[in-house]
Amino acid sequence: MRDHMRVVVQGGGRRGRRAGLAGVLWAAAELTVTVGVVVLLLVVHQVWWTNRQALAAAREEVRELEKRWTLPSLPGPSDSGPSVVPAPSAPSAAPASGSPSASAPGAPARMSAPAPARESAYGVLRIPRLGVVVPVAQGVDKRAVLDKGYAGHYPGTAQPGAQGNFALAGHRNTHGEPFRYINRLRAGDELIVDVRGQRYTYVVGKTLGETGERDTGVIAPVPRSTVHPEYGYDGPGAYITLTTCTPEYTSKYRLVVWGTLRS
Repeated sequence: MRDHMRVVVQGGGRRGRRAGLAGVLWAAAELTVTVGVVVLLLVVHQVWWTNRQALAAAREEVRELEKRWTLPSLPGPSDSGPSVVPAPSAPSAAPASGSPSASAPGAPARMSAPAPARESAYGVLRIPRLGVVVPVAQGVDKRAVLDKGYAGHYPGTAQPGAQGNFALAGHRNTHGEPFRYINRLRAGDELIVDVRGQRYTYVVGKTLGETGERDTGVIAPVPRSTVHPEYGYDGPGAYITLTTCTPEYTSKYRLVVWGTLRS
């Protein structure tokens, strides 16, 4: 009888250990599934939800800008009635620091846009081939500009329409991803910049498929890559530069598209 009881106790111990091991494995499996779901939700939020939020906000900003540009003036105390402000003439302002004067030889006839306030949206970039319509803001701060789905204007580069290089950065993935498909642009495609009723049309001329993030030559007044010096331009002009990350979903390199102002 004593031996029989000993066998029963031993068997129960093995079953207990098996049950304990099964519980641990089950808990580990549940934790793995939970972590996987959380990671998936984070990816969905980053890739899908931030795109929707930024894209909707950017489109609304474009509408607000265009509304302000066409808004009629309010009648003053001496006005007999409302009057509509005529379409603005080309604004006059000094070009950005480091850019040649707009009156330099070879400069386009129209004047450049005025310098905007820091991190504020002041223009609209249109890329007809890609169906892109995106606000342009001063600065390239990630949180204040790029994550809003805007194209960011590199500080110190030329204003739209001016001699020099009007250089822009934009996300390729997430947060509205306005520059996701700029690799599809080809020579002759238009890049249109609207600022307070004035339109500047640039024409794509050259692209650089991959360069280092520190290749500042691509946004120089006369853009030319310092990493791949065979890519770029040789003389002064009115240029536009679009930059974004490459390959997709990484920030290892930069993709560059250049254009020149149509006279």
